[in-house]
Amino acid sequence: MKYSILLLALVGSVALSACERQATVAVPVVVPATVAVPGPAGPAGATGNTGATGATGAAVVGSTGATGATGATGTDGARGSSGYTGATGATGATGSTGYTGADGAKGETGNTVIVVPK
Repeated sequence: MKYSILLLALVGSVALSACERQATVAVPVVVPATVAVPGPAGPAGATGNTGATGATGAAVVGSTGATGATGATGTDGARGSSGYTGATGATGATGSTGYTGADGAKGETGNTVIVVPK
């Protein structure tokens, strides 16, 4: 049933398009344009009044910009050179003569010590 309706619609459209119609062509009518020819120029007109002065613009002051960021830390400086060697000190004064030592104890006689090297 669904194909029969579609087929009937196709046949009807072919049958209606088969009729020949005679085309009517409309011919445009050209109307000649009237051209106006200018006459001689007239005298110059009077000078116009000076125009009004324009309004002064408003003075606008911008706001102060934001503070910039802190700069980076600088690099360490170079190491200093070593100092020079100091001069030799002067010779000190000669010391005082020491005290005379005490007399030693009287030694024993008759004991002999022999040292044997290894």
